[in-house]
Amino acid sequence: MSDSLAFNKYAGALLATGFVIALLVNASGMVFGDDKVAKPGFKVEVAEDTGGGAAVADVPPDWGTVLPKADAAAGLAVFAKCQSCHSLTANGTGPNLMGVEGRHPATEAGFNYSDGMKAFGAKQPVWDYDHLYMFLKGPQAYVAGTKMTFVGLKQPADRINLIAYLRTQGGTLPIPAPNPAAAAAAAAPAGAAPAAGAAPAAPGAAAPASAAKPGDKPAAATTAAAPPAGATTAPK
Repeated sequence: MSDSLAFNKYAGALLATGFVIALLVNASGMVFGDDKVAKPGFKVEVAEDTGGGAAVADVPPDWGTVLPKADAAAGLAVFAKCQSCHSLTANGTGPNLMGVEGRHPATEAGFNYSDGMKAFGAKQPVWDYDHLYMFLKGPQAYVAGTKMTFVGLKQPADRINLIAYLRTQGGTLPIPAPNPAAAAAAAAPAGAAPAAGAAPAAPGAAAPASAAKPGDKPAAATTAAAPPAGATTAPK
């Protein structure tokens, strides 16, 4: 008899507990409904940061304007990114870069170039400033099939300073005379039309560097500038 009474007590307590839980669940559902709102009350639009101005086309600059002002010391710091594959004394994973500016592509003695670079060298007679600038931006995009897997230097200033530094390391290319028309074209926003009334380039001035493509012949330099003090200028 006592066992039956105890069982009834436990069963009653269990049922009461279940009833209370069910009651709480139903009550919370009534208080916190799950109805979906038709329209959010607040929607914050976040505009993409575009740098605060119109995009400028990334084309080769006017070398007669930028090279005399370029920071070769900063270019040496950028060259540190190249030193896992390149040096200025011997071939390694990549070819020796001493005297690369002015050298015929794919001709460094003792280096096994890719077929893609050999094909580029067959069309392009010299590593000039324009082609180096665009190649350093994205090697594989500029020379299909190159073994150089480096992602590239995306900042134009880094490429300009690196080119200024390499010029002091056996480069044989002179600095051309400044070409204001080419400088204005390089600084113009992407897709912008030339300014009305802009003066035409002087006869014999180099064409805007933006036209440089693999295989193009470099424009002849009009004026050679003296290399920086202490620069190594022996041709490779």
